[in-house]
Amino acid sequence: MEHESKDIEHGKDNDATVDAQDEDLKNLQNEHEQRNVGTLDRRLKSRHVQFLALSGAIGTGLFVGSGQALSLAGPLSTFLAYLITGFNLYAVINSLGEMATYLPLPGAVPVFAARFVDPALGFTLGWNYWYQFAIGVPIEISASAVVISYWPNSVPNAAWITILFIPMVVVNLFPVRIYGEAEFIFGTVKLTTIVGLILLMFIITLGGAPNHDRIGFRYWDDPGPMLEYLKEGSLGRFLAFWKVFIQATFSYGGSEMVVVAAGEAENPRRNIPKAVRRVFWRIAIFYVLAIFLVSMCVSAEDPRLLNAISSSAPGAAASPFVIAITNGGIPALPSIINAVILSSAWSAGNAFFYASTRVLYATALDHRAPAFLRYEKFGVPYACVGATTLLSLLVYLNVSENSAEVFFWISNLSAVSTLIVWASVCITYLRFYYGLKHNGISRSTLPYKSPLQPFLAYFAVCFCTIVAFFNGFDAFFPGRFSAKTFIPPYIDIPIFAALFLGYKFVKRTKIVKLSEMDLWSGKAEIDRLEGTWPEVRPRNFLEKIWFWIA
Repeated sequence: MEHESKDIEHGKDNDATVDAQDEDLKNLQNEHEQRNVGTLDRRLKSRHVQFLALSGAIGTGLFVGSGQALSLAGPLSTFLAYLITGFNLYAVINSLGEMATYLPLPGAVPVFAARFVDPALGFTLGWNYWYQFAIGVPIEISASAVVISYWPNSVPNAAWITILFIPMVVVNLFPVRIYGEAEFIFGTVKLTTIVGLILLMFIITLGGAPNHDRIGFRYWDDPGPMLEYLKEGSLGRFLAFWKVFIQATFSYGGSEMVVVAAGEAENPRRNIPKAVRRVFWRIAIFYVLAIFLVSMCVSAEDPRLLNAISSSAPGAAASPFVIAITNGGIPALPSIINAVILSSAWSAGNAFFYASTRVLYATALDHRAPAFLRYEKFGVPYACVGATTLLSLLVYLNVSENSAEVFFWISNLSAVSTLIVWASVCITYLRFYYGLKHNGISRSTLPYKSPLQPFLAYFAVCFCTIVAFFNGFDAFFPGRFSAKTFIPPYIDIPIFAALFLGYKFVKRTKIVKLSEMDLWSGKAEIDRLEGTWPEVRPRNFLEKIWFWIA
């Protein structure tokens, strides 16, 4: 009996040990599952996500920056550069979209890089991407203040900066739904405006303006479809064409922000693919078609355009769309377009503010940023909002001429950052692609399977790398080399390399093996939530149209 009693007690001890081990394993699995998930709220509705995709692709780069590209390279070169860069963006967003719908985590980009490539790349992308977005906030606020000067006023520049800056911070202090509503409103304004401008440019080129001048392809014939830059002949035309790629990249920059929002979107496996699939048509219609039509309406050597660029004229004065309207003899519209440009610049700054906080939050969740940055309340990462706010105060450097020079150098540190990030995204996707194959996971089982892979990703890596390395080619022409022509195009590359190699050396990180890729953390959480979002079907024709849009 004594032996039986001891055996029973021993059995109970073993059971208790097994239970404790099971509990520890369960806790470890839960901790593993919660990695990178965070506690942000999924309050961005489908319409918010769709219009966020739209808002990120239409801004001052299209309304104003396209004029500078047109005057430099001519209509055909500008059209082709925007078309090719648009295809590159399509490749990037499709690559990122496939990963983000499989694992819709906050911030997404640095997390994927750390899991699928190397923790050092996750660290580097996290901080580089945060700076790229965060410095965009003071840049866009400064641009907004300049746009306001289109209308004569005596209000100090510092006052306008403050008036624009405070509401932006306030919007980002509220739950994400408020940000979504703000971008939905601005997206509606921009969508309506660009559709109206496309129709108006078409009417003007056919002679429907008050001056009844039927333009057609007159300006493609004289001064010609492709202008020269630095050299004469074919080489000069190629150099002009190549120079426009950077302007086009800046114009498209930020379009991938819709995927950054995947971690706060309702039903991301439905709404994110829906937004990604429409990127092609939004690029084709709102950018490429708009550039094509405005290049027919405005000459690359139009005196108004050249004077506006040379004098750094504010807002609508440098917009080729406004110049086409003015040349056509249509009154009142320039001020309306300037108001839209103002709202676009503020909206872009607001979107940069939001994206920067989420990227920094994701980096902190991944333990590659200070722990205090993980602090959030009511679904808002307030510590990250504070960090972006502090950096955004650099906008006040533009108040005086001396400090404006400092701001120029600080803001240009991110000049090529967009291309570096896009290339890194596609390298990360390629590792994800081969990781799935190695682990026997068919891409046909994914919530979204991007087309033409892995060729799209390879194209984007090659395109971004080549443009990034040769974007400052004009600095090496005789008599043109200076700090201002050489440093802005290239400073990002050594900074990125130093961050990557520094972290790799200190932490002794290694490239993640295909067999060791973490393809699972965070997936079960979204799998569980997926069934809680009801599928809403349109009840009539009008609802079908609305569901298609949003």
